[in-house]
Amino acid sequence: MMAAKKLKIYDRPNFKHPRLLLGFSGWMDGGDVSTGTVKCLIEKLDARKFAEIDPEGFYISSFPGMMEITAMFRPHARIEDGLVVSCEGPRDVFYASEEDDLILFLGREPNLQWEQFGECIFSLCGEFGVKMIYFVGSVSGLVPHTREPRLFCSASSLRLKDAFHHYGVNFSNYEGPASIVTYLTKTSETFGIGMISLVATVPAYVQGNNPKCIEAIARRLTGMLGVQVDLDDLSAFSEEFERRLSDVVQEQPELAGNILKLEEDYDNNIFNNEMGDLKVWLQQQGVRLD
Repeated sequence: MMAAKKLKIYDRPNFKHPRLLLGFSGWMDGGDVSTGTVKCLIEKLDARKFAEIDPEGFYISSFPGMMEITAMFRPHARIEDGLVVSCEGPRDVFYASEEDDLILFLGREPNLQWEQFGECIFSLCGEFGVKMIYFVGSVSGLVPHTREPRLFCSASSLRLKDAFHHYGVNFSNYEGPASIVTYLTKTSETFGIGMISLVATVPAYVQGNNPKCIEAIARRLTGMLGVQVDLDDLSAFSEEFERRLSDVVQEQPELAGNILKLEEDYDNNIFNNEMGDLKVWLQQQGVRLD
């Protein structure tokens, strides 16, 4: 099997009935919610690296096209005062929190060989007795930054879907290009593993890292996992972020007016993705909706 060559296990933590939490950079990491949430928990739980997937063969390093497209594929370099300090490709690393019976994975969505990449993840699950996988991620949408992000859920089985009803999630309806997460969710039951994908919708007009959404998702996720984590510092940072963002919004009356409409729809539990005025305004600013 490919997994035997590509999966590198350096240590064998003492788990009992571990769960696996996945975070991927790439398509479903709007606002850095997927990677940001998992990074936060790795730090808060003092989780330690114990395994990784050799990235060779899973990624494209160069791609023809416009700079904003090719930049998504190339290694990340850092040059200081004319000296090349680093040039780093993707890393796919597993971390262990033995006390919480939790494995955390932080990596980049592979461009190639999804089946073999999945084998690596499911092989690690088999090695340590993982029977449940969680993914947390996000997509950009027409939602207000002043409200708690909604969670949309997809499951590998009807049994799991029924089990997650009481968490107040909305179940996804979608048809279009798939991500590695959808592939893993569909495949997991073949390996005797259940999988849940939890995806938040984050404001499309907020670019870059979104600490408010990361804090909200981390709080809900730790509740589902039964993990005790102090998020007070993240909450304070989240509140300051929202306050500063609201100040910026008020300086743009057209955007502020559209956000009032978003708030009204949100409060009335209306899922409105056809707000033409806001869509046009975002497109004029070069912001795309995922």
